[in-house]
Amino acid sequence: MFDLPQLDLKNKVSAQEWQLRVDLAACYRLVDHFRWGDLIYTHLSARIPGSDHYLVNAFGLTFDEITASNLVKVDLSGNIIDDTPFNINPAGFTIHSAIHEVRDDAHCVIHLHTKETIAVATQKNGLLPLSQYSMFSLPSLSYHGYEGLAVNDDERKRLQDDLGNTNHMLLVNHGGLTVGPTVGDAFMRFYDLQRACEIQL
Repeated sequence: MFDLPQLDLKNKVSAQEWQLRVDLAACYRLVDHFRWGDLIYTHLSARIPGSDHYLVNAFGLTFDEITASNLVKVDLSGNIIDDTPFNINPAGFTIHSAIHEVRDDAHCVIHLHTKETIAVATQKNGLLPLSQYSMFSLPSLSYHGYEGLAVNDDERKRLQDDLGNTNHMLLVNHGGLTVGPTVGDAFMRFYDLQRACEIQL
């Protein structure tokens, strides 16, 4: 581990943005705690209330290194808004920006590559009604076919169409995704989806 730049944004952003930063950073730490991370290759994002700006993790940091202050503020195109020493992974933000663009209710988007969500997403019948957890996810579950690394702008529309109004998605050969009006809602939806996949396997 190396020394990270120490940033102090608490008194430089609104109280509302600071609370969102704290919530999202805590969610990154929860993902790390549950060992759902994939080194530096997955993302959680959240819309700053009253704006078209979003918070996402700095590229190159592991989830246990994410703090409220080192989250990066970007627009829908992945342009960095604030003065920060950090960059983001534009390819990693493709999925998130596509969803934020069309789902005003999706203030938080969680996309992870867990073994269990990938495995169930590859099965012919997908998620089955085998547990209470699956019953939480199934009424609002969609699927998106694998198209390779999510770097193609043409895929955005297909992803948006496949997600529709659902709150849970399995990306075939790829992983799981949930959205929610708050960080906590998106996290609990992913927790239920993850548990359903674990039990099915």
